[in-house]
Amino acid sequence: MFENDIFHFAAWIMVIELIGTCVIVGHVFWALRSLLRDPQNLKHAQFIVADGALLGLSFKLAGTLLKTIELHTWKQILIFSTILLLRTLLKRVFSWGKKRFEDVKY
Repeated sequence: MFENDIFHFAAWIMVIELIGTCVIVGHVFWALRSLLRDPQNLKHAQFIVADGALLGLSFKLAGTLLKTIELHTWKQILIFSTILLLRTLLKRVFSWGKKRFEDVKY
């Protein structure tokens, strides 16, 4: 039974999305740890979260794209377009924030 499940397409999509979630949560914990060590270094913690969000969103996008490879209806196309638009906007916002924090000396 496990051998059949290992090649199941939907299972791999969930694994990819889970990796993205773990990356984001891991970076948040890393930022909290950084704040506990040096509460004055808020900019560094924000940079860590922004960096993790960018990386995690890339995994989440990959999972979303795999889910929507076959678009059969206009509703599916609209959902895919909306997700892609939201992801693109979020990535631009986080990239802007990351660039702003890269200028800060630690």
